[in-house]
Amino acid sequence: MSAFLALIRRDLALAFRIGGGGLLSLGFFLLAALLIPLGVGPEGAALARIAAGVVWVCALLACLLSLDRLFQADLEDGSLDQLALGPLPLEAIVLAKAGAHWIATGLPLTLAAPVIGVMLNLAPEAFLPLLAALLIGAPALSLAGAVGAALTAGVRRGGLLLSVLVLPLYVPTLIFGAQAADRAATGLDPTPALAFLGAVTALAAGISPFAAAAALRVNLR
Repeated sequence: MSAFLALIRRDLALAFRIGGGGLLSLGFFLLAALLIPLGVGPEGAALARIAAGVVWVCALLACLLSLDRLFQADLEDGSLDQLALGPLPLEAIVLAKAGAHWIATGLPLTLAAPVIGVMLNLAPEAFLPLLAALLIGAPALSLAGAVGAALTAGVRRGGLLLSVLVLPLYVPTLIFGAQAADRAATGLDPTPALAFLGAVTALAAGISPFAAAAALRVNLR
């Protein structure tokens, strides 16, 4: 457990030290969401209808920004080889890196979501379901993204390939996450959507570490 936590602390320190973690993703998230009212128009009713979807689309695109370096930097400088020889299995390494990615990226996006909701005229009753959906679903973005990052770790400038591989995996999280806030905004119970979202995250937590570890073993040969 100490090695697991040490790896998380290391990745968090590197993410914020090079400025490519949560700060860059958070800036992109805010700027992308700010552009929506300029394109759609200032009409409150129109913005309210698309608010939840806009927040989720901007969040998953922001998560993609830092995914390409999740394993690639460690593979290039030999750190991944050293980690693979350490006490942690590759599956635990993937889980630790995905957890660090969520803390550096997903958590700041979740905390900034209410600000975007206010700008997009999100219904007041939808704020708590939106926050709950992001807290439940954002880890799935990091976990699913880890699979794509592991598959493209050995590919130079594989950012476009990573996006093509990962975006389809994000679709269930996007659908149920936006639906939770939409249901609350229209007076319906958001619990079913949140439950499905939790199931998606649990499935990602059960599958992603093993799939990403298998891809990393291929890249380490």
